[in-house]
Amino acid sequence: MPGIVVIGTQWGDEGKGKVIDLLADDMHMVVRFQGGNNAGHTIMLGDTTIRLHLVPSGILYPHITPVIGGGVIVNPAVLLDEMERLSSLGIDVERLRVSYNSHLIMPYHVVLDGLMEERRGGGRLGTTLRGIGPTYADKAARQGLRMQDMLDASAFFRKVKEAVEEKNQLIQGVYGADPLDPVAVAEEYAEYAQRLRPYLADTASLVRGALDEGKNVLFEGAQGFMLDMDNGTYPFVTSSNTVAGAVCAGAGVGPRDVGEIIGVTKAYVTRVGGGPFPTEQDNEIGRAMQEVGREFGTTTGRRRRCGWLDMVALKYAVRSNTLTSLALTKLDVLSQFDTVRVCVAYRYRGELIKEFPPVLDVLCRCEPVYRDFPGWRVDISGARRLEELPVEARSYLDFVQESAGVPIRLVSVGPERRQTILLDGDETRLLQGRFLFFDDLP
Repeated sequence: MPGIVVIGTQWGDEGKGKVIDLLADDMHMVVRFQGGNNAGHTIMLGDTTIRLHLVPSGILYPHITPVIGGGVIVNPAVLLDEMERLSSLGIDVERLRVSYNSHLIMPYHVVLDGLMEERRGGGRLGTTLRGIGPTYADKAARQGLRMQDMLDASAFFRKVKEAVEEKNQLIQGVYGADPLDPVAVAEEYAEYAQRLRPYLADTASLVRGALDEGKNVLFEGAQGFMLDMDNGTYPFVTSSNTVAGAVCAGAGVGPRDVGEIIGVTKAYVTRVGGGPFPTEQDNEIGRAMQEVGREFGTTTGRRRRCGWLDMVALKYAVRSNTLTSLALTKLDVLSQFDTVRVCVAYRYRGELIKEFPPVLDVLCRCEPVYRDFPGWRVDISGARRLEELPVEARSYLDFVQESAGVPIRLVSVGPERRQTILLDGDETRLLQGRFLFFDDLP
């Protein structure tokens, strides 16, 4: 049975955790396939808020095997801390499996991440300072340490010590910073190795075996498509591929193992860190989105930049990931506005652009062209069926669906699991293509 991929279509923080949580009932395995602890999924478990950074969301369900694939980079201290917190809540973490091929985030990666960002000065990327970039750089340079290195205790101790000694030359010689203690780091990681060895596995074989047996497998993406290393707003991106196709390399499966690709999008857009953001509202509107939407980074706690929904970027994500459907989150946040705007094109030097520009300098200079919709100004958090939404909200959804070219299968109207409208078929076309808007496209 082909697997299901869930990815973000924007710059991350779209609400993937809730969507994955809703799908998890029918899954046998949930697989994380890229990124590190620079990502975070927030899930409500009753009255408890759980924030996951490395452990796949499926850990909350006893029937699911949660898997960290080879494309994920792992800070063992963070992983063990997360496992301990989950255990304290009565959640069984013994089911967790971590790929032999996952690369390790080392203390020198975290140090170098901070030193490199500091040196950029005003040109900072807005990295999370978790060591993600330097770890992926070592992976590409074929000098990284992997989980499988932990299997031989004495050899692992030696490798860690030698790696720290080598990186100290860079830390001291280039950046003039204090060196790390090679023996202390090696001893620390030797302890991590002892604790994590029982969870290590050939996860690619586990996943392929589950698919061959006809079991339901969900592949969980981190960050969002617009942060993809090759397809996003480089250099203001993450250091891995967040595109749906990355599931093949990161989880060890083939393209035909994927049958459905769900793109999660907010009803508006947020972004953490630097980089272009055409529809950003650095004003009262953006601050209202921040406050009502509780827009603070799950991992960093930083305020998220907020802006109107960008259909140019969304259509780019739909095509690049061959999305089969959309899950639209936080529609309730827009209930506070008299007018709801959607960017339908960009204007660059007097020219109208409807395709997402591949040149960063062009994107930075683009001005959004909006279509305005009447707001609904009523509380929709209690809606459980599409017909319970005001006609203005349905008109907005209908426009998004028709513009994106793929069906909306889920609409979230609040943070809780039950605050969700599940759709089937052409159910969102209740208005039969008739949209309520104020202004035509210029």
